[in-house]
Amino acid sequence: MFTSCPELKTVRGSRAQRSVAAGLTERLAPPPPDQMEFACSHVVCNWLPDRAAASLPTLSGSLSGGATQTALCRPRSVCDHDYDNRIAVIPRPGPQLVPPPLPPRKSLSKKKTARPLSTPPPIPPRGLEARGEVPLRANVNVLSLSLSRLVDISKAPCQQSTQSPVYCDKCRAAMSSLSSVQNLRNNKTVWCCEFCGRENVLRAVPRRPVPGRDVLYLSEDPDGDYINLEDLLVVFCVDVSGSMGVTYEVSAGSSVRSPTYVSRLQSVQEALQIALSSLLQTSPKRRVALVTFNDEVTVYGDGTGAPLTLRDWSLMDFDYLKMQGEKYSTPHCIAESIGPLTQKVKELREYGATALGPAALVSIAMASRYMGSKVIICTDGRANIGLGELEQASTSSPFFYNELAKEAADSGVIVSVLTFEGTDCRLAEVGRLADLTGGRVNIVNISSVSTEIQTVLADNVLATGVTATLLSAEGIYYPYEEDSAHKLVRGIGNVTEGAEFTFQFAVKPESIESFQRRDRIPFQLQLEFKTRELQKATRIVTDQRRVTTSSWVWAGSLNMEVLGVHCAQLCARLTMEGRVLEAQKQLRAQQDLLKDLSEQKPSPKEESVYGNWLSTMSVICEDLTGHNEGLSDEAAKVVYQMKRASSAGKSQPLGL
Repeated sequence: MFTSCPELKTVRGSRAQRSVAAGLTERLAPPPPDQMEFACSHVVCNWLPDRAAASLPTLSGSLSGGATQTALCRPRSVCDHDYDNRIAVIPRPGPQLVPPPLPPRKSLSKKKTARPLSTPPPIPPRGLEARGEVPLRANVNVLSLSLSRLVDISKAPCQQSTQSPVYCDKCRAAMSSLSSVQNLRNNKTVWCCEFCGRENVLRAVPRRPVPGRDVLYLSEDPDGDYINLEDLLVVFCVDVSGSMGVTYEVSAGSSVRSPTYVSRLQSVQEALQIALSSLLQTSPKRRVALVTFNDEVTVYGDGTGAPLTLRDWSLMDFDYLKMQGEKYSTPHCIAESIGPLTQKVKELREYGATALGPAALVSIAMASRYMGSKVIICTDGRANIGLGELEQASTSSPFFYNELAKEAADSGVIVSVLTFEGTDCRLAEVGRLADLTGGRVNIVNISSVSTEIQTVLADNVLATGVTATLLSAEGIYYPYEEDSAHKLVRGIGNVTEGAEFTFQFAVKPESIESFQRRDRIPFQLQLEFKTRELQKATRIVTDQRRVTTSSWVWAGSLNMEVLGVHCAQLCARLTMEGRVLEAQKQLRAQQDLLKDLSEQKPSPKEESVYGNWLSTMSVICEDLTGHNEGLSDEAAKVVYQMKRASSAGKSQPLGL
């Protein structure tokens, strides 16, 4: 299927020698840092999870000893690891240490046919095989996407086009500069898709060749009315239940004065006054609203009008709460409302229960009128009244927060959740609001709440409605994803500064043989999104990677940043889904790899950051093993932060 396209034909010859040489010394020029970044310079096509490796058929080969081997063509590791894919951890040699190239062995130079699949793996260059053969259980076929850079069209180095992409009729891959277009005798123009092999008859030949591997397609018509980027809304959703009256000693007493205590609510009031003053200085045209909740929800808006109070039956009516939030007007900017809004904050008093769910719904509905708006939830207790209550064991509450998060993401609203240390708010459930909208999840105290609110205010939406589609050749699949196809579609929602997503891919067991005969594998990212100006955009980035049939890969071709970030994100995701044993397995494999790489390729900063992440996740997974209590608030905070992990050089450490 694949060889029908001219660009996909492989050069046979001395394939084994070229594979080793490529794996150890050649590295394709990586794409720019704002595109797709691979953890390994080559596609290691013989990595398999244990369940797939165990099911592989046995092939007989003409080995010197007449032995029989599996389709992987190599014996089990002496350490009896789940995967027997080995990596040569070899530091980059200096120019003076480069040995002369080895002449081909006579037995191979005389042989004109391709190397049989049953032969042992190629022998690495002399002098290197004894310097570190390490059993590799981690999958190094990992791809990282710096989404915050990909959606920032003002800084995009790619070429722009107002034309529509040309898609394959079968797999929906887009034409690029890697595509092969042929003009046939009957005046037909055919594009043989490099991803699925489908021959597409082009009804209308593009007016000009596709300009490159990175193309930004922009819609000429905006999706909705123009929005002033300053005309956004910040909603402070504040818990004023009775538990917010808990106090902490901030200064010790003496013989002449009593000790000073500050309550949780007082610390939030002070933090809000600082935040309002800061917004007045930096964004005087920004709209700011206040919503409080205890056993009722009170909407103060910008403080200039009469407050709206919602109680009793209305706290259980999703549609009614949403309607009230959407129609509540916040006409004045912070420059006009700073006085009355500050006064409302000062007058807050704590009492009653915790109607967190209804308050979050109303706040998100208010913010949804302005794409890019923010909702900042400050609470110290578990929701115990109204929609989303978490006191009773109910399956409807997680569903409520999931659906609410989806609505917020669809409207381009960022939701951040701040809770107080020493409390149990079921952060694993409430934190979904932040996880799906690009917001932050953190646990604060009376001293840090102000700083954290300032940090949340600094986050801005770069794009909304983001959907990432990743394609590769048929035979590729994406482990830990629901679909086993060579095409992966993931809805992302909002993208904020520093957002980075990672994926891992592998070759299906039945496709390993055909992939070993290929030279390169194509990859394509299709990123659909709306900009802050509501302009629809599609960015298509196409790349290709060489294939290595050797299990020996030069350590210098592995990107520790990509591997570390991917492990943190994947293990956090698996843990949140309750797949703790799978997360532990990934952690052990990555810790082994990190240790082996650090011995031959030291990188103290990366080792410190990523090693800390892996150790933290390991502790969380160990605590969860054999227990059914679920994630504590502290553990949930760490897991949600891990899901937002990004490369050490691109963002600040997570502060774990």
